[in-house]
Amino acid sequence: MLLDSLTVLNYRNLADVNVSFSPKINCLIGRNGMGKTNLLDAVYYLSFCKSAISSSDTLNIMHETPFFMLQGNYRRDSGLEEEISCALKRGEKKQFRRNKKNYERFSEHIGSVPLVIVSPADNELIAGGSDERRRFMDVVISQYDKEYLTALIRYNRALQQRNSLLRGEREPDSEMMTLIEDMICAEAYVVHEKRSLFVEELVPIFQEFHKQITGGNESVILRYRSDVAEKNLSELLAASRAYDRRLGYTTKGAHRDELVMQLGGYAIRREGSQGQNKSFLVALKLAQFDFLRRKGGETPLLLLDDIFDKLDSRRVEKIIELVASDLFGQIFITDVNREHIDNILDGVNGEYKLFEVNAGNVELLKER
Repeated sequence: MLLDSLTVLNYRNLADVNVSFSPKINCLIGRNGMGKTNLLDAVYYLSFCKSAISSSDTLNIMHETPFFMLQGNYRRDSGLEEEISCALKRGEKKQFRRNKKNYERFSEHIGSVPLVIVSPADNELIAGGSDERRRFMDVVISQYDKEYLTALIRYNRALQQRNSLLRGEREPDSEMMTLIEDMICAEAYVVHEKRSLFVEELVPIFQEFHKQITGGNESVILRYRSDVAEKNLSELLAASRAYDRRLGYTTKGAHRDELVMQLGGYAIRREGSQGQNKSFLVALKLAQFDFLRRKGGETPLLLLDDIFDKLDSRRVEKIIELVASDLFGQIFITDVNREHIDNILDGVNGEYKLFEVNAGNVELLKER
């Protein structure tokens, strides 16, 4: 998958941007706050129908403007050209189109433009709660498995219904609660099975990338843990009704799953240095890329947003060597340091473009 060109109107601080990209490496330099990350976020939005930065769509509309619009012109690995566009006016529903045809449901688009982003926000995968790690699994699996996405949507809908009954003023109807719990269990087993298979397949890929980045001097573990695997979920839900009613939410199920991350046999959130954490996360995201490429049959876009901070020169060199290989396709890299980027490009043999982003404007500085 290649993004040949991108048009952006009124997206965050990007008022009017029209840029054509290199099919291999695209570097974006500029001071913090100038719009580098916003440009990557526009690319992300066209893949996932939402921002990686903001949970509210309207916050992506530039101040004092009535709408934003994004349009990307893509080329699939087969050579097929496609246009993906999105527009949102204040107070209205957003429109998402593929080849000028509206989607009925945004979920239909997920996976059409596979993408992996590595950014400072990834630190929440280690430092944040288990919901961050479940979201990681959901984002990856949903890009290649529509059955998983459907099951996850149904599971969350049934979970909301159970939580609503738990919070009601009256004691929940037992038959209704049983019906909803049966729906939860049916979808939870699908979600669990697919998460379990995903982690099982991802682990050796992740460990190999981590070994290449670190030289194999650190032992890392990635393990999936779930209520669904340990006990009968239907029995767990029934047994926890009284307790859950006191709390006002469901305490058992696939929404409590955990992706255990360890360094040297201990939780990485407690043991890892900043450099070790960054190496762990980069290896995890590169494994995600390779996994999607194998499963989906389409080479994902790779977005690297300010990833070289906290890493020593040897690890940076190894990461660049990896992503510049034939395994990876089109890459977008941001950094504040022009000298840093020049050093990276000096070691690259293939095509590239270097852009400067300044106050929302994007200027081509150099290409090969």
